[in-house]
Amino acid sequence: MDRNIRTVDDVLTLLDGLFAPEADRWTAGGSAWWDGFYTDRSKPVPFFVPKPDENLVSYLDRGLIAPGRALDLGCGPGRNALHLASLGFQVDAVDLSPAAVTWAEERARAAGAEIRFHCGDAFALAGAELAGPYDLIHDSGCFHHLPPHRRISYLALLDRVLAPGGHLALTCFAAGGMGSELPDAEFYHRSGLQGGLAYSPESLRGIFSGLTEVELRRMHDEPPGSACFGEPFLWTALFRRDAQRVSG
Repeated sequence: MDRNIRTVDDVLTLLDGLFAPEADRWTAGGSAWWDGFYTDRSKPVPFFVPKPDENLVSYLDRGLIAPGRALDLGCGPGRNALHLASLGFQVDAVDLSPAAVTWAEERARAAGAEIRFHCGDAFALAGAELAGPYDLIHDSGCFHHLPPHRRISYLALLDRVLAPGGHLALTCFAAGGMGSELPDAEFYHRSGLQGGLAYSPESLRGIFSGLTEVELRRMHDEPPGSACFGEPFLWTALFRRDAQRVSG
């Protein structure tokens, strides 16, 4: 008889177990699936290109964010981490997939970039290897692969390592563009994430209501010859954690 639920982490782990093993894209156990995804580097996957996200480039060009310490969540082959490092950021980049991290490290060596890569579960590493505080947390495609209950872990990570005055730059599936629009509860009935969760602007604003919205829009559609990556089936959002006021 198991009666071992005592903490929030126990509940989150229990909910993880409601999904079929092959549906796991978010815990350390999901690394094998992502390794299979990244093994063939010649696949026509849009974000395999060595280009930074157009919204990230725009934030920097407009002075909405400035160089500092950055954490790239779900860094994949490292395209955004490389761009940040080229502009003077001190970058930690994390991904579940050893194959993705190896590819990213190869790109970094070729570019002469100093980036600290970490292979593992960002939720488990937060506060340890990923100690923060970070002036920028960048996420291009990680958040929409989390089951609903792991938003709690995500918000806890932000609370732990995002610096006051720091920014979250998020890119995720847009409702009506890509991703599943099923209600949260339905994913547990189906034991899978249907390829990833779609979000509306209202849902993103609600989830990140503890942060201040700077910008939320569709990603621009970038042509093949562009220096940036951009697909219109994605939302891009920039949120700021307001600096804590000192009473006195």
